[in-house]
Amino acid sequence: MLQEGFWNDSEKAAAALKNMKVLKDKLERIESLKDAYEDLHILIELGIEEQDMSIADEVSGSLKSLFKAVDEMRIETLLVGEFDRNNAILSIHSGAGGIDAQDWAEMILRMYTRWSEKKGYAVTILDILKDYEAGIKSATLLIEGENAYGYLKSEKGVHRLVRLSPFDAAGKRHTSFASVDVMPELDDSVKVDINAEDLRIDTYRSGGAGGQHVNTTDSAVRITHIPTGAVVQCQNERSQHSNKEMAMKMLMAKLMEIKKQENKDRIEDIKGEYREISWGSQIRSYVFHPYSMVKDHRTSEEVGNVNAVMDGDLDGFINAYLKQNN
Repeated sequence: MLQEGFWNDSEKAAAALKNMKVLKDKLERIESLKDAYEDLHILIELGIEEQDMSIADEVSGSLKSLFKAVDEMRIETLLVGEFDRNNAILSIHSGAGGIDAQDWAEMILRMYTRWSEKKGYAVTILDILKDYEAGIKSATLLIEGENAYGYLKSEKGVHRLVRLSPFDAAGKRHTSFASVDVMPELDDSVKVDINAEDLRIDTYRSGGAGGQHVNTTDSAVRITHIPTGAVVQCQNERSQHSNKEMAMKMLMAKLMEIKKQENKDRIEDIKGEYREISWGSQIRSYVFHPYSMVKDHRTSEEVGNVNAVMDGDLDGFINAYLKQNN
């Protein structure tokens, strides 16, 4: 009992230190914005006093940067959910559209990887199932960084692609779908009561790059929650124990998300029904042909530069969603 109390106190102390660091960083950012505003104000006054129009471009660029930084901080104030500050577990699954859908799923994987890198977040691939022809059938990422889940929760849903298929010899236009699921990574303080009898745990050999990286043991783990049909799997770690531990964290997060969506108090009462990854269920469309546009169907946010979006420029869509839902 004493040991348990000690660890509880240690966890509380660690959480308090983490909160202090977050607050300190925010205060430093506010002070930096204040200094930038004052420097810009002085520059404008000097320009007016000396009638120097050569500073116009510098002032315009500085104003844009300042407005962007202020808007980013304002968006952060909307991240007030219980787990918004947590890391995110993001899963991608190819849907209707065959090999085009698998290629689309891989494109989405790259998109979120690039977005994360621009945010300064760390990305770890926990599980990936590649197709022998092209693309991926599924992938699960751990995205680590402050507010990762708060931002990425807006990306949950079906994403639709319209383009001239590179896999069609006739060059016809194809429509493909992929789904994105996002869950918060839960820390050890969050407990989800799961009946061990409701779990089916399978092990299999991890996929690798070949050579010395080939895994010769069944270290990858797949866990199925039988009552809901929820499935998680992890093959990133070298040991089966570590993969099982991570898979259990993923399962707890998934069950908590499903329970919240279905407004159930008990894990035993949830069903975990998901929408089909096909027509009529998309949250966003990415059109490469016959025109170039990405449109979010929930917020009506539109961007004409589809290549920039695929290169990770997602903040406009994420911010529009957060503003609309807060």
